[in-house]
Amino acid sequence: MSGLRGKRILVTGAGSGIGRAAARLFWDSGAELILAGRRLAELQETLWVAKHVVLDHTDDAAVAAFAAECPELDGMFLAAGQLAMGSVASTSLPEFEGMLAANLRGPWLLCHHLGDRLREGGSVVLVGSNIGLRAIPDSAAYSVAKAGVHMLAKVLALEWAPRRIRCNAIAPGPVHTPMVDVRLSGSEDPDGDLARLSAVNPLGRMGTEVEVALLAAHLLGNESTWTTGTVIPIDGGATAVF
Repeated sequence: MSGLRGKRILVTGAGSGIGRAAARLFWDSGAELILAGRRLAELQETLWVAKHVVLDHTDDAAVAAFAAECPELDGMFLAAGQLAMGSVASTSLPEFEGMLAANLRGPWLLCHHLGDRLREGGSVVLVGSNIGLRAIPDSAAYSVAKAGVHMLAKVLALEWAPRRIRCNAIAPGPVHTPMVDVRLSGSEDPDGDLARLSAVNPLGRMGTEVEVALLAAHLLGNESTWTTGTVIPIDGGATAVF
């Protein structure tokens, strides 16, 4: 991953899951990192040598204040998000708005306020979801929000193209992260649900955080300079066949 060497990259959701795995991979690949999240201790646990910023990415004023002091960036990996289960019928308006805030408003605000901090030729990777590409039961608000993230990547690819800044979204399938554990904690059959999550793709297993991080590193690096405006599933083939 020499394509990341010397690049300054902001990683959100860096305190756990895919964001944590990505931060460690990017650092090992020579990047300079700014890690953002809600809890300082978790950011420090991810990588104590990085710069840490406690930030609620859904708070417009907080993101604007961060952007005013943020140094120039070569890239952003926006991995922060939350999952809540429920159908359209069973999801309350506050729950729906919470999913939009955590998964779509946050990336929107970061791109809105930090777009001018991106160097020409930079790259941004948004974390969507493969259930923003295909519908499954009981994930309505989350799926709708992630579908919005996918379109946001396409819109930004167009808007930032004159500055040669690329924007792509990745759409992971089930990866065993703390977010999946939250989903399983509300299940009447967590072991069975875990087995079913592992079987929803042709490869018959869940992905790993590092596998997703490796795709993000490719998109942020110098090896993908003609890739922009894409939504790339990384889900063991589930989107292709189901």
